[in-house]
Amino acid sequence: MRRGITATALVAALALAATACGSDDESGGTSSGELSGTVTWWDTSSVGSEDKVFKKLAEGFEKEHPKVDVKYVNVPFGDAQNKFKNAAQAGDGAPDVIRSEVAWTPDFANLGYLAPLDGTAALKNQDDFLKQAVASTEYEGKTYAVPQVIDSMGMFYNKKLLKEAGVEAPANLDDLKTAAKKIKDKTGKTGLYLRGDDPYYFLSFLYGEGGDLVDAGTKSVTVDQPEGVKAFKAVKDLVDDGTAKTDASDGWENMMQSFKNGDVAMMINGPWAVADTLTGEEFTDKDNLGIATVPAGSAAQGAPQGGHNLAVYAGSKNLDASYAFVEYMTSVDSQATAAGELNLLPTRTSAYAKKEAVNSEIVGFFKPVVETAVERPWIPEGGSLFEPLRVEYTKVLTGQTTPEKAAKSTGDSYRKLLEGWK
Repeated sequence: MRRGITATALVAALALAATACGSDDESGGTSSGELSGTVTWWDTSSVGSEDKVFKKLAEGFEKEHPKVDVKYVNVPFGDAQNKFKNAAQAGDGAPDVIRSEVAWTPDFANLGYLAPLDGTAALKNQDDFLKQAVASTEYEGKTYAVPQVIDSMGMFYNKKLLKEAGVEAPANLDDLKTAAKKIKDKTGKTGLYLRGDDPYYFLSFLYGEGGDLVDAGTKSVTVDQPEGVKAFKAVKDLVDDGTAKTDASDGWENMMQSFKNGDVAMMINGPWAVADTLTGEEFTDKDNLGIATVPAGSAAQGAPQGGHNLAVYAGSKNLDASYAFVEYMTSVDSQATAAGELNLLPTRTSAYAKKEAVNSEIVGFFKPVVETAVERPWIPEGGSLFEPLRVEYTKVLTGQTTPEKAAKSTGDSYRKLLEGWK
């Protein structure tokens, strides 16, 4: 694995660094068995919906441990990965705990920025976690994070608009094109908003054509194989024939506003978007929101496995309290609260039996989707695969390149990134 210095040496250096997070705070400890001191937590959840719930949960930890002060910081998701890396490398300003997107965890672990959690209080009742959720938390035989939420993607649709057009939620891309034409004819609305600035939204189309980004088992790049070209062609066709509208920037806001206002009838999204969606004028009656599986491509129906883990910084000066905080935030009760208030999917099997999860139709829908979701490659470079793909994906959708050139360029970039891969 490529790294500047060995992980062992870096962990040791970080642990001793006087400028590590909390250096200007009480370091805390477990004298008399009681936790104390400060735990700084970087939460990367959505502002205005998820953040309120997670902050409230963090306050609950403080009530259980009155001598611990949790410093809650909401860090924009798009900035968090590099911000954490920069702070950890400098040994200054990194949080004690970070909410890490699943692909970041092996990357941070490879760099030596995370504390191993095996044998710590953070990993209480390990066997209760879903196996597919645990996969992203492990690196080179050790556990470096605890899964907080797991997710995948589905097709969100406006029931009223589909009913007015006389169509059902599309099962495949051909059905999607047919439905979009009827929606335009009957309502004047566009069928689908296809987010064009985030390659994560491309993965369902890639899997649908039988492709993938890489094959970690054989250390092979696969995005530029014929299946990848077909996937790029599939999304371009949706834009060219008017089935979908897209964008090259600020895709999240444009997509959400278009769907919430009823300008488009469908969007591809995940459970993290439900709370925000229900604030839209089209969904004051929440029963108007429908969710179906992502339309299948020519080869399969597939959606990516996503989610977030909680990880502890190797240089934390309050490890004991940080471990306890991670355990609390990933406990059955905390996950049940997130399921009930935010429709987020738990990573603990027993949390699905809690009334909050049982009563959530969204959790009920996405659970089988998650169970069949396509695992992404849990390699240190996994998160870095998205930027080359983003560039080419956006260029294809906006007519700046061809599907063939986009697939080749992405593959070439991957082989430069992944030394020694075919």
